[in-house]
Amino acid sequence: MEAPGSTTLVVVGDEAGAAIGSLAGLANVESATFAEMTDATDAEVVTWSATSHAPFVVHDRDPLGHVASAWVEFYDERSTLGVLQLEIEQVIDAVARHELRVPDYYVVLEPESLRGTWMHWWLGVVAAASPSRVLPWEPGDAPLAGLIRRLPTARAWPDVDRWLPGVVKAVPDRFGPGLPGAA
Repeated sequence: MEAPGSTTLVVVGDEAGAAIGSLAGLANVESATFAEMTDATDAEVVTWSATSHAPFVVHDRDPLGHVASAWVEFYDERSTLGVLQLEIEQVIDAVARHELRVPDYYVVLEPESLRGTWMHWWLGVVAAASPSRVLPWEPGDAPLAGLIRRLPTARAWPDVDRWLPGVVKAVPDRFGPGLPGAA
Protein backbone atom coordinates (compact mmCIF):
# COMPACT_ATOMS: atom_id res chain seq x y z
CA MET A 1 0.00 0.00 0.00
CA GLU A 2 1.36 3.40 -0.89
CA ALA A 3 1.78 6.14 1.67
CA PRO A 4 -1.36 8.22 2.24
CA GLY A 5 -1.59 11.69 0.77
CA SER A 6 -3.42 12.93 3.85
CA THR A 7 -2.05 14.19 7.12
CA THR A 8 -3.34 11.81 9.79
CA LEU A 9 -4.11 12.77 13.38
CA VAL A 10 -5.07 10.37 16.15
CA VAL A 11 -6.95 12.00 19.02
CA VAL A 12 -6.49 10.34 22.42
CA GLY A 13 -8.28 11.07 25.65
CA ASP A 14 -11.63 10.68 27.34
CA GLU A 15 -13.38 13.22 25.12
CA ALA A 16 -11.87 12.09 21.80
CA GLY A 17 -15.27 11.30 20.30
CA ALA A 18 -16.62 14.77 21.04
CA ALA A 19 -13.47 16.44 19.70
CA ILE A 20 -13.62 14.40 16.51
CA GLY A 21 -17.36 15.04 16.19
CA SER A 22 -16.66 18.78 16.18
CA LEU A 23 -14.96 18.32 12.81
CA ALA A 24 -18.07 16.98 11.06
CA GLY A 25 -18.87 18.86 7.91
CA LEU A 26 -15.44 20.43 7.37
CA ALA A 27 -14.54 20.20 3.70
CA ASN A 28 -10.86 19.36 4.15
CA VAL A 29 -11.24 16.85 6.99
CA GLU A 30 -12.41 13.26 7.01
CA SER A 31 -13.03 12.06 10.53
CA ALA A 32 -14.33 9.00 12.32
CA THR A 33 -14.46 7.53 15.77
CA PHE A 34 -13.70 3.85 16.11
CA ALA A 35 -14.17 3.64 19.89
CA GLU A 36 -17.52 1.89 19.56
CA MET A 37 -16.58 -0.04 16.42
CA THR A 38 -14.84 -2.94 18.13
CA ASP A 39 -15.14 -5.09 15.00
CA ALA A 40 -13.04 -2.69 12.87
CA THR A 41 -9.53 -4.09 12.46
CA ASP A 42 -6.38 -2.02 12.54
CA ALA A 43 -5.79 -2.92 8.89
CA GLU A 44 -9.25 -1.58 7.98
CA VAL A 45 -8.49 1.67 9.77
CA VAL A 46 -5.21 1.97 7.86
CA THR A 47 -6.99 1.30 4.56
CA TRP A 48 -9.71 3.85 5.38
CA SER A 49 -7.08 6.43 6.27
CA ALA A 50 -4.84 5.72 3.28
CA THR A 51 -7.67 5.92 0.75
CA SER A 52 -9.04 9.23 1.95
CA HIS A 53 -8.91 12.12 -0.48
CA ALA A 54 -9.19 14.72 2.26
CA PRO A 55 -6.05 16.66 3.22
CA PHE A 56 -6.61 15.73 6.90
CA VAL A 57 -7.78 12.45 8.37
CA VAL A 58 -8.68 12.40 12.06
CA HIS A 59 -9.66 9.39 14.17
CA ASP A 60 -9.30 7.84 17.60
CA ARG A 61 -7.76 4.41 16.83
CA ASP A 62 -4.30 4.49 18.41
CA PRO A 63 -2.06 2.01 16.58
CA LEU A 64 0.24 1.97 19.62
CA GLY A 65 -2.61 1.47 22.07
CA HIS A 66 -1.66 -2.06 23.08
CA VAL A 67 1.97 -1.06 23.62
CA ALA A 68 0.85 1.96 25.63
CA SER A 69 -1.33 -0.17 27.89
CA ALA A 70 1.39 -2.79 28.32
CA TRP A 71 3.98 -0.11 29.17
CA VAL A 72 1.71 1.55 31.72
CA GLU A 73 0.76 -1.78 33.26
CA PHE A 74 4.39 -2.89 33.43
CA TYR A 75 5.54 0.25 35.20
CA ASP A 76 2.47 0.25 37.44
CA GLU A 77 3.51 -3.30 38.39
CA ARG A 78 0.38 -4.93 36.98
CA SER A 79 2.02 -6.83 34.11
CA THR A 80 5.32 -8.33 33.01
CA LEU A 81 8.17 -7.26 30.79
CA GLY A 82 7.37 -10.21 28.53
CA VAL A 83 3.89 -8.84 27.79
CA LEU A 84 5.35 -5.42 26.91
CA GLN A 85 7.98 -6.98 24.65
CA LEU A 86 5.32 -9.11 22.92
CA GLU A 87 3.12 -6.07 22.25
CA ILE A 88 6.12 -4.20 20.80
CA GLU A 89 6.99 -7.12 18.51
CA GLN A 90 3.39 -7.40 17.32
CA VAL A 91 3.24 -3.70 16.43
CA ILE A 92 6.57 -3.84 14.58
CA ASP A 93 5.37 -6.87 12.61
CA ALA A 94 2.01 -5.23 11.82
CA VAL A 95 3.76 -2.06 10.61
CA ALA A 96 6.02 -4.17 8.38
CA ARG A 97 2.90 -5.84 6.90
CA HIS A 98 1.31 -2.37 6.41
CA GLU A 99 -1.53 -3.30 8.79
CA LEU A 100 -0.63 -0.45 11.16
CA ARG A 101 0.66 3.04 10.57
CA VAL A 102 1.79 5.56 13.15
CA PRO A 103 -0.18 8.76 12.53
CA ASP A 104 1.51 11.98 11.55
CA TYR A 105 0.36 13.56 14.82
CA TYR A 106 -1.09 12.52 18.14
CA VAL A 107 -3.44 15.02 19.77
CA VAL A 108 -3.46 14.37 23.52
CA LEU A 109 -6.63 15.79 25.06
CA GLU A 110 -6.42 17.43 28.46
CA PRO A 111 -2.88 16.26 29.26
CA GLU A 112 -3.05 17.77 32.75
CA SER A 113 -5.81 15.31 33.63
CA LEU A 114 -3.78 12.24 32.68
CA ARG A 115 -3.10 10.03 35.65
CA GLY A 116 0.46 9.14 36.62
CA THR A 117 2.13 6.78 34.22
CA TRP A 118 -0.17 7.69 31.33
CA MET A 119 1.15 11.24 31.41
CA HIS A 120 4.69 9.88 31.16
CA TRP A 121 3.73 7.65 28.23
CA TRP A 122 2.28 10.46 26.13
CA LEU A 123 4.40 13.44 27.12
CA GLY A 124 7.60 11.50 27.79
CA VAL A 125 8.02 8.23 25.90
CA VAL A 126 6.03 8.97 22.74
CA ALA A 127 7.01 12.63 22.59
CA ALA A 128 10.69 11.68 22.92
CA ALA A 129 10.50 9.84 19.59
CA SER A 130 9.33 12.99 17.78
CA PRO A 131 8.51 15.92 20.10
CA SER A 132 6.59 18.08 17.64
CA ARG A 133 4.35 15.17 16.62
CA VAL A 134 2.67 14.86 20.03
CA LEU A 135 0.37 17.82 20.59
CA PRO A 136 -1.08 18.45 24.06
CA TRP A 137 -4.45 20.14 23.63
CA GLU A 138 -7.04 21.53 26.00
CA PRO A 139 -10.41 21.51 24.22
CA GLY A 140 -11.38 24.82 25.84
CA ASP A 141 -8.38 26.60 24.30
CA ALA A 142 -9.56 26.54 20.69
CA PRO A 143 -11.53 24.29 18.38
CA LEU A 144 -9.75 21.21 17.07
CA ALA A 145 -10.18 22.63 13.57
CA GLY A 146 -7.98 25.56 14.62
CA LEU A 147 -5.27 23.20 15.84
CA ILE A 148 -5.35 21.40 12.50
CA ARG A 149 -4.83 24.69 10.67
CA ARG A 150 -1.71 25.40 12.74
CA LEU A 151 0.03 22.02 12.81
CA PRO A 152 3.74 22.44 13.43
CA THR A 153 6.18 21.23 10.85
CA ALA A 154 8.40 18.56 12.29
CA ARG A 155 10.74 15.79 11.38
CA ALA A 156 8.95 12.55 10.62
CA TRP A 157 8.65 9.76 13.13
CA PRO A 158 11.66 7.49 13.12
CA ASP A 159 10.98 4.00 11.80
CA VAL A 160 8.96 2.20 14.43
CA ASP A 161 11.39 -0.72 14.58
CA ARG A 162 14.17 1.71 15.55
CA TRP A 163 12.51 3.49 18.47
CA LEU A 164 9.70 1.30 19.78
CA PRO A 165 11.93 -1.47 21.25
CA GLY A 166 13.61 1.20 23.39
CA VAL A 167 10.42 2.02 25.29
CA VAL A 168 11.13 -0.89 27.64
CA LYS A 169 13.99 1.20 29.02
CA ALA A 170 11.96 4.41 29.25
CA VAL A 171 11.25 4.58 32.97
CA PRO A 172 8.55 7.00 34.13
CA ASP A 173 9.25 9.43 36.90
CA ARG A 174 8.30 7.90 40.21
CA PHE A 175 7.36 11.20 41.81
CA GLY A 176 4.50 13.27 40.55
CA PRO A 177 0.72 13.51 40.58
CA GLY A 178 -0.85 10.08 40.85
CA LEU A 179 2.40 8.12 41.15
CA PRO A 180 3.63 6.15 44.13
CA GLY A 181 5.64 8.43 46.38
CA ALA A 182 3.68 11.54 45.44
CA ALA A 183 2.92 13.94 48.26
